[in-house]
Order: sequence, then C-alpha cells, then structure tokens
Amino acid sequence: MPHAQSPDHSGEAIAIQKVQPYGEDSLVLTTTAADLDGRLADRHSAYHDNVSPPLVWTAVEGAAGYAIIVEDPDAPREKPFVHWLIWNIPGEATSLPEGLPNEASLGLVGGATQGINDNGSVGWFGPRPPVGHGVHHYHIQIFALAERLPFDEKTVATDLVNALKGDALASDDLIVTYEAAGA
Repeated sequence: MPHAQSPDHSGEAIAIQKVQPYGEDSLVLTTTAADLDGRLADRHSAYHDNVSPPLVWTAVEGAAGYAIIVEDPDAPREKPFVHWLIWNIPGEATSLPEGLPNEASLGLVGGATQGINDNGSVGWFGPRPPVGHGVHHYHIQIFALAERLPFDEKTVATDLVNALKGDALASDDLIVTYEAAGA
C-alpha cells in the first residue's frame, strides 16, 4: 500500500531554527527508539503506550544542564505541535531512560522540570498524526545550557525558546518519523 505524501510544514520555525548556540562544542543526540529508517517505535506513540523514548547524548563541557523540546512541524496547524518540554536535566547527565513519568518535577532526573505539551498535559505526549495525513517528522531537539533555568511547569514553549536564545552552548536535532496506521 503506498504511503501518503508528507504533509506541508506549519508556517512557524521549530525551536532549533530560532536558537543560535554560542559555544563551540558539538552535541550529538541518539535514540534506540527508532529503526534504521528513523521510524519511531509504536510504543512511543499516543496511539499505543505513549512512553517517552530513551535518549543518549554526548557531554558538553561546562554545561549546567540540558533542555529537550520535541516538535512536529507537520501538524495541520500554524505552529509546530509541541510534544515534550523538559529542562534542567543535570549537566553531568548524558541520557534519559525510556518512560519518564508525566510529572512536572523529576527527582529521578536531578530535579529536571517537564512543561505542558500542546495536548495540555505535563510531560511526553507521543506522536498521534491524523490518519491519512502521511508521515510526520518529529524533531527531538537538545540544547546544552550555560545555566539552569528558573522556570516552572507552566512555562510555555515560546518562553523556553526565548531563554535558550541567550543560554545555549550547543544543540542537536534528531529527526524521527511516525505515520498513523491505516494511512
């Protein structure tokens, strides 16, 4: 069965396109949650188990913390759909386990904070593209922070991105895909 065409992108840029890190270190993000073609495993989708994917990254010297923003620019709306906001991951961390609880404060991750996604819940909201809408591209964006951020879980993506503009030492963008079954 042929796949539908990839949808048009929303009109607004994703976070990583708005933030220019000022550091010189490189940052590389990977996951075992996607196959060789980049398709995210079903268990991470909101159609299935809706668990956050495991992530691993290279350390950035001098990082006080890390922030991750997951966006879908293929969502049928003006702005990319925000699937996950998490920041103040400790600077010594180089990974996140699969299936983080959907709680604002994560003591098991050094007090990292998760914000409200565009589904209106705290934490991870997995891919859930409309059936027949084609393959969506999910940008898992990581930013190394020069300082921890003073935000709580009510912080919106725009405010987080604006803070990252002056605080990011390095960044990376890992793109995974997902398409609804029956498409």
